[in-house]
Amino acid sequence: MSTVDLIMPKMGESIMEATVLKWLKKPGDFVKMDETVLEIATDKVDSEVPSTAEGVLTEILFKENDVVPVGQVIARISAEGATKVTAPAAPSVTSTPSTSPAPSIQVAPKSPSEGIPSNRFYSPLVLNIAASEGISMSELENLPGTGNEGRVTKKDIIQYVANRTSSAQTISTQPAPQPVVVQQPTSAPAVPTNNFASGNVEIIEMDRMRKLIADHMVKSKATSPHVTSFTEADVTNIVNWRNKVKGAFEKKYNEKITFTPIFIEAVINAIKKYPMINSSLEGDRIIIKKDINIGMAAALPTGNLIVPVIKNADTKNLYGLTKEVNLMAGNARGNKLKPDDTQGGTFTLTNVGTFGSLMGTPIINQPQVAILAVGAIKKRPMVLETEQGDVIAIRHMMYLSLSYDHRIVDGSLGASFLTEVANELERFDHLREI
Repeated sequence: MSTVDLIMPKMGESIMEATVLKWLKKPGDFVKMDETVLEIATDKVDSEVPSTAEGVLTEILFKENDVVPVGQVIARISAEGATKVTAPAAPSVTSTPSTSPAPSIQVAPKSPSEGIPSNRFYSPLVLNIAASEGISMSELENLPGTGNEGRVTKKDIIQYVANRTSSAQTISTQPAPQPVVVQQPTSAPAVPTNNFASGNVEIIEMDRMRKLIADHMVKSKATSPHVTSFTEADVTNIVNWRNKVKGAFEKKYNEKITFTPIFIEAVINAIKKYPMINSSLEGDRIIIKKDINIGMAAALPTGNLIVPVIKNADTKNLYGLTKEVNLMAGNARGNKLKPDDTQGGTFTLTNVGTFGSLMGTPIINQPQVAILAVGAIKKRPMVLETEQGDVIAIRHMMYLSLSYDHRIVDGSLGASFLTEVANELERFDHLREI
């Protein structure tokens, strides 16, 4: 019998695992070549996994919500079964048959005294919780897991932290050790499982994307000491130029021009003068990126934000940047982003002005070292210096804020880069040809 293994696909250089969201096919179903078999999720986007063969799905090796390494066999398809249009008896989704090969994550044999696997795989979420709670790796190794192959799940480690906190509270309230056994009071404080507000409230469970965003933001703040600098820019020339050419631009290129590609162009020019902003930190080594890949925060239909990346943005002209911005924003709104679309960013721009904010203090998108926020453009009276003296004029003004990693970006570098971005915007040629 010809059997084809369905593999968890590689979805980007830094993505090493994915979570099974939903199986769209069940054992015994006939699948066509390239037909979607299941939906998966990484810490960036959701994706579909197509069949790599035509035949009958005979085995499903992982349950929904299981975390699976890239390259692991997740299902098997019988190519011979395609001609019969009938499937052999299939195992339940909830268990893997004993005759199936073990997952590629190897687990050391269980010790009779401990019964706990060592050298196990831990998801980034579990490791982050362990780090924030001060749980050592040796302590983590001895933690029983209820997941697949003894894997420690989020529920396992949260329960462990709760039990440890409860034990610590109990010990701190106990008298000094006595030669007799003292029964623990029944009134000892317990860790509450729920802490919901009373009254007229609505409880909403965080969706998977919101949980990932929350985890990513907490990790970023714990990793990088954030500093934020502010400045303002007179973008009157940009506003007037865009108003003048937007009709002709769309007619010529079939693309609507927004302010975002113009802002990105200014960021690129500033990065070329201050390349240290386009870097990351690995241990004690500063990695300066030669490619300029600009991430742009975009809204999903759920209201969550995602950051698709414009690769090699410095090689594109204003039309090229406009096309990429519109494509990425449209794919984000339509849930059509691919995992690779959110990988490899070296600097991020977020337009908080889209939602009416004058300014913001954005959180760094790890492992980058800086992120720029641009606020809403507002008309304000400003003092201008002219050959005839100072005058007051109505100008289009915008605040900019740069959050940066103070481990490697000092205030002088951060402020200089931010000022250069503002200068690039103010130097914009209002007579520029499209």
